[in-house]
Amino acid sequence: MNSDLFLPATPLQGERPIQLLQGSAEFFPALVAAVDRARIEVRLETYIFDFTSSAAGVAHALMRAARRGVTVQLVVDGVGTGPLPPEWRARFEQAGVQWRVYSSLGPLGLLLPRRWRRLHRKLCAVDGAVAYCGGINILDDLHDPHHGALALPRLDFAVRVSGVLAQQVQDVMAQLWRHLQAVRDGRPRPFPAAPGAPRVSRGSRRDARRAARASAGGAQAAWAALLLRDNLRHRSRIEKAYRRAIGEARREVIIANAYFLPGRKLRRALMMAARRGVRVQLLLQGKYEYFMQYHAARPVYGALLGSGVEIYEYAASFLHAKVAVVDGHWTTVGSSNLDPLSLLLAREANVVVNDAGLAGELRGRLVRAMTEGGRRVDAAHYAARPWRQRLRDRVAFGLMRAALFLTGYRY
Repeated sequence: MNSDLFLPATPLQGERPIQLLQGSAEFFPALVAAVDRARIEVRLETYIFDFTSSAAGVAHALMRAARRGVTVQLVVDGVGTGPLPPEWRARFEQAGVQWRVYSSLGPLGLLLPRRWRRLHRKLCAVDGAVAYCGGINILDDLHDPHHGALALPRLDFAVRVSGVLAQQVQDVMAQLWRHLQAVRDGRPRPFPAAPGAPRVSRGSRRDARRAARASAGGAQAAWAALLLRDNLRHRSRIEKAYRRAIGEARREVIIANAYFLPGRKLRRALMMAARRGVRVQLLLQGKYEYFMQYHAARPVYGALLGSGVEIYEYAASFLHAKVAVVDGHWTTVGSSNLDPLSLLLAREANVVVNDAGLAGELRGRLVRAMTEGGRRVDAAHYAARPWRQRLRDRVAFGLMRAALFLTGYRY
């Protein structure tokens, strides 16, 4: 495996070095407890920071930390969050919470191609000792900014990590903060060789290669690594990790992904795995959320279904997860969807873990979501869907490709 995919791989030690958290109901209490224990600094990055219901509890925890002298630095995305509500902006400033908006929109909004690059990663680091990575925004499970109250919680995941991995998360977040501060001050941007990632020594690369080799074939040595994608040197880090894990799969691949429109190489990896006898199951969005994301994904169903890939659409609530389990030991949890926006345009962060315990827990939750909240897509029914639906699917797919063309990418 190409060691350039990873920051240094970290051996896992202790009873529960990585903890799986599902939804804001599990994530927010853990996050608030960590922030309330902070003594030095708290860093938080999120695409959406909403202040409704339980999400407000996170905001209050940040303010409590700042008031007792902890350095609190918050970065939100200019599209996902936009300007903070005036009342919360005043509260943050009074408490001492520092905040920045990543790529604020100008008068032309998203019409400027450079504005399409977003901060989509969801990270938090506390004192360099504990960190969180996943797909969960600061957004209550039962609230949606566009759809209002939800009957059932959205499906999403994060992980809590500690030790060396938590320090790595803190380092990359500190680096982005310095970058944003330099932009704000009009100074040269202080990025080293790899934006969003610290330099990796030869020894660290060697450790990553050893950990990667240990994972092949289901070896039991437990390790974890942080994957970042940016818009310069590491555009394909996360996609390559998926492709390599799928290519080495021997028994089973389970992927849950909210916005699924993989490129040709990733589609081929999934189809080849299914053809060689690996059971490939995809849990995708079945509840209509946005026109582009909902319809643009469907034109790729046919080839996948024809190769034996099983597709389940989650309709119990909104699916927001970006996770995968391969062969009961390889797991990834993070912010990256398998669509062009995530894979080509957004800053993303995933944790990759080789650990049977975490993989078994996540697999159980995904299987339950497929059986209790998912509908399996029938190939014959898909082929016979009404022409109006097929037209919408093709229009959305074409618009997505046209938008990417305007950015200068070829997908």
